[in-house]
Amino acid sequence: MQVRVLFFGILKDLAGRSSDVISLPDQATAADVLDHYERTFADKKALLASIAISVNQEYAAADCLLHSGDEVALLPPVSGGADDQPYVRLTRERIVPHDIVPALERPQDGAIVIFDGIVRNNSRGRSTLHLEYEAYEEMALAKLRELASEAIQRFAIRNVGLVHRLGRIEIGESSVLIAVFSAHRAAAFDACRWLIDTLKRTVPIWKKEFFEDGAVWADGEPFPAEIAAGTNRGSPASK
Repeated sequence: MQVRVLFFGILKDLAGRSSDVISLPDQATAADVLDHYERTFADKKALLASIAISVNQEYAAADCLLHSGDEVALLPPVSGGADDQPYVRLTRERIVPHDIVPALERPQDGAIVIFDGIVRNNSRGRSTLHLEYEAYEEMALAKLRELASEAIQRFAIRNVGLVHRLGRIEIGESSVLIAVFSAHRAAAFDACRWLIDTLKRTVPIWKKEFFEDGAVWADGEPFPAEIAAGTNRGSPASK
């Protein structure tokens, strides 16, 4: 079947046209339209992640079933909203910094500091085969968003990109990507360091390391005293 796709605002500039007609299989959904343009505009995937979709002039969910002749509009954030929202994600797909960072850049940025956490081939004096990360996903995502917002308030930076991988990760792949955008380098360096250090102590994500002779959960850094349950219960003698 064929559907007509409309572009507006920055998406129209990106596509170089105001509309498209694309062919999709029967039973396709609005998500299939997004998948099509994520492949077409691979270097702007971060931008596509922030859009809304309408089908026949009604806002629609990604699982909305499409029919031949439908009009699908890809809608960037409307004028009057915040221009620069933190880009925060949990993903089971490979993290590719070049797919994320360029879409978040702005002309006013004089510094972009990136921390790219890579899975190395050794740990604890042994050869590492791969890692697995698991998370309390809803809480982890909420805490990552809180960290990104706090960093913008705490440091003189413009925006933050923060992506953490879950599931199995191979040697040489990224487990976490942090990108900080700022007018000046000092604030960007400070914010990036604060983000990774605080993330490691407060966000409920756990790492399991796999070796030839077994697997172990990585020793986590202690929770800050204000959120550590054991320090808040009081000693038995005090009860």
